[in-house]
Amino acid sequence: MAAPSYPRTRRGVLTHVAEALSPYFPTLKKRLLLAGIVKEPITFMEQVIGSSFFVTVALLILTGMFFYQNGISLLFLLPLALIYLLVVFEYLLLYPNAVVIRRRRELDYEVLFAGRHLLIALKSGMPLFDAMVGLTRGYGAVSEEFNKVVEKVSLGTPLSQAMREVAQSSPSTYFVRLIMQIANSLSSGANLADAIEVVTDQIAKEQMIQLKEYGQKLTPLVMFFMVLGIILPSIGVVILTVLFSFASGGLFGITPFILGLVFAAITIIQFLFLGIIETSRPKYLL
Repeated sequence: MAAPSYPRTRRGVLTHVAEALSPYFPTLKKRLLLAGIVKEPITFMEQVIGSSFFVTVALLILTGMFFYQNGISLLFLLPLALIYLLVVFEYLLLYPNAVVIRRRRELDYEVLFAGRHLLIALKSGMPLFDAMVGLTRGYGAVSEEFNKVVEKVSLGTPLSQAMREVAQSSPSTYFVRLIMQIANSLSSGANLADAIEVVTDQIAKEQMIQLKEYGQKLTPLVMFFMVLGIILPSIGVVILTVLFSFASGGLFGITPFILGLVFAAITIIQFLFLGIIETSRPKYLL
């Protein structure tokens, strides 16, 4: 596979720092490729370092204002600066991972119907390349991947080689399985329609199994949500009110500030549960 062409960048201080750190992140190049980010690992690392520095400075300014207003020594900013820098740096380095997950979900969502479209086109007598051209629109991220294949073939790359190159930069195992099955069938001379039908049937079964597994996981998640997000906070506020009243003889109780903190905690817990449920839910077209 030909190496992708990257734009040239000027070398600076951050470039040297990025070159020194890049050996500690050997998977960064692969993650950028799967994420579709056309940048050199050094260039991306340089941007992450620069962004981490500016975000750290902003956080230190806000923290310093808080410390100054509350009479806290500003010397505590020194260890916080290192902590902020490391946390922000690691967080920004996770950006390719987030893009890979998003691309994988988008490809998995449409790959089954795209494969069935291709199967119907081949069984109707349409040539493989023309069938792929028909897949370059209407199937979201899958159409973008097939459009890459069509563009490579239009520029003179053999069809099987073009599909293998596109498969190397795809984060979806389902899409890779489909397109590699087509490429292998072309190389071996096997029946394309039969091979695609087998792959699509396997993908449909695996996606159905994942949906059933999600349904089984959903029951304990809902139970924990009911206990931690609804029952425990409600009963807990009542119990704390009674305990404060008995312990202080009625002089102290639950203040509006404490109620506000409890409300904020309940809100955060509910959003966390909703986020977990949403991110763990498989999104497939069956």
